[in-house]
Amino acid sequence: MVITAQQEALVVSSWNEMKDDAPTFALKFFLRLFEIIPSAAKRFSFLRDSTLPLEKNPKLKAHAMGVFVMTCEAATQLRKTGKVNVGANTSVQHLASVHFKAGVADVHFEVLKFALLETIKEAVPYLWSEELKEAWSESYDHLVVAIKNEM
Repeated sequence: MVITAQQEALVVSSWNEMKDDAPTFALKFFLRLFEIIPSAAKRFSFLRDSTLPLEKNPKLKAHAMGVFVMTCEAATQLRKTGKVNVGANTSVQHLASVHFKAGVADVHFEVLKFALLETIKEAVPYLWSEELKEAWSESYDHLVVAIKNEM
């Protein structure tokens, strides 16, 4: 299944509305995950030995932003190429390996999706609709399928 032109446009336009404050929203996205599944923080090697509060951790901020951007970019990639690529600095295989070693399960991907959608809803409430929710869901789901297929 390929994302539609309308879905891509919705993801991109909402991203454009959020991008000036994207680091804040990205961090909220992951903090919401940790509110729902507090033990998920232990799955991140860079958080295990950190004494910094989660909201101050620069590695968490960078990671959260990367996931947020990858999900957005997945929509455009799907329209252009029919598949998800994650960038020059990493690969889907590497992401799969890291997620597998960390013991990431389906429930973690689902809760992260919920956190993503809730964060977007909060970030752009004036754009929020079932169509926007579905567009971001499709983009996220394709990214997750690419990672899971390599796990």
